[in-house]
Amino acid sequence: MVKVVVVGSIAFDSIKTPFGSVQKALGGSGTYASYASSFFSKTGLVGVIGNDFNQNYLNLLKRKGIDLSGVTVNEKEKTFYWKGEYKFDLNSAITHETQLNAFSSFKPELPEAYKNADYLFLGNISPELQLNVLNQMNKRPKLVLADTMNYYIQKNPELVKKVINEVDIGLMNDSEARMLFNTNNLMTACKKILALNSEWAIIKKGEHGAIFMTEKEFFSAPGYPLENVKDPTGAGDSFAGAMLGYLASKNSVSQKEIKKAIVYGSTVASFNAEGFSLNNLQKINKKHINSRFKEFKKISEF
Repeated sequence: MVKVVVVGSIAFDSIKTPFGSVQKALGGSGTYASYASSFFSKTGLVGVIGNDFNQNYLNLLKRKGIDLSGVTVNEKEKTFYWKGEYKFDLNSAITHETQLNAFSSFKPELPEAYKNADYLFLGNISPELQLNVLNQMNKRPKLVLADTMNYYIQKNPELVKKVINEVDIGLMNDSEARMLFNTNNLMTACKKILALNSEWAIIKKGEHGAIFMTEKEFFSAPGYPLENVKDPTGAGDSFAGAMLGYLASKNSVSQKEIKKAIVYGSTVASFNAEGFSLNNLQKINKKHINSRFKEFKKISEF
């Protein structure tokens, strides 16, 4: 039975960094988030692929135990494609080319078996689609996490805020939070997230970790000190997927477990950044994740 439902893009990525490059590698927010979540809980993926999608990629996801009954094929279009580059500032991607292809007409339809899931991740699809997916659920999940991106904030910031108002956690990175709430102060941004009827605020800070805030509590998780960073693409989605997958495995949304989930999210994201596409995530298991989680705890204690 699927515990976590992930809705997002499935894509081909061509990426160049100072440490290497890949051409048409498997990517997309839904891909990274579902793979990361599946380390902890049974996960179902909702997305669309085109007529050029590689069957080996589907087999890779199936071997990880990801349910693909929510993945549809658009036979008339190619798969979503993104080409980008990172310089030595790995927090900022330079987009060279975006081809929406099948993703341009993507209208997520949840399989009936997904509609009773207790944990839902709305990847960085449009806010209109995020709200539509939420309305397809037979019941209110225990936890709904929604991501966003600069494009949607620039296009319709009020609708992005409406999504935050409807979900439990409106997840965004530091630049997105500053843009959406017109402030340079992340503490102020967190307070504005909470003011939108959100019980929790989580802001990703890339290599610098993440912050978590409620009306009464503040928590800051560090980034894992990596020496071998190759590609940060998908790290934020891996963070979100692992976080939600961990919470589903514990069937708890207590503040104590959310803090642990944030660190587990940062742990899986750090593994992701050590390779291109899913290459490094394919090499690890729960033993590796738990070992690095313990290292996280050690370096943050004093």
